[in-house]
Amino acid sequence: MIQTYSKEQIFKLLSEIPDPEIPVINIIELGILQDVKFEDDLCKVIITPTYTGCPAMRVIEDDIRIKLKEIGIGNVKVELVFSPAWTTDWISDEAKEKLRAYGIAPPDHSSFDKQVLLGKSRELICPQCGSTKTEMISQFGSTACKALYRCLDCKEPFDYFKCL
Repeated sequence: MIQTYSKEQIFKLLSEIPDPEIPVINIIELGILQDVKFEDDLCKVIITPTYTGCPAMRVIEDDIRIKLKEIGIGNVKVELVFSPAWTTDWISDEAKEKLRAYGIAPPDHSSFDKQVLLGKSRELICPQCGSTKTEMISQFGSTACKALYRCLDCKEPFDYFKCL
């Protein structure tokens, strides 16, 4: 039954799986779905966690199995790969705009964000009002991959998706 589906069809199907912590983006837009391989009657799905120990990964693995079972693919192996390490560079531009509209400041540049990890605030654009007058409240936001900021103009708190 696996042979009746192409890799592209499986990717399209898996694009229906939202990130459990940020439901406005899917696992492809987030950049964690790496590959799909077919080996005899096995469908192997390769994903990269946003960080080691991410609690959402178990939910994503289960969602992948459920989604594939819906189309008759029951023999599924979800493989976690840690190298190369996931980076916010893998988040699509469309997903960054969805994050902003959802109220999360997306990573504004590529690669590792040393400033935030060292507890230093950076100037961000408030996703609520567009102001650049913002400050970091905590280097840890609603999840470990985000920092908590506040806009000094509209006074609203917001998450910033840290560059990793």
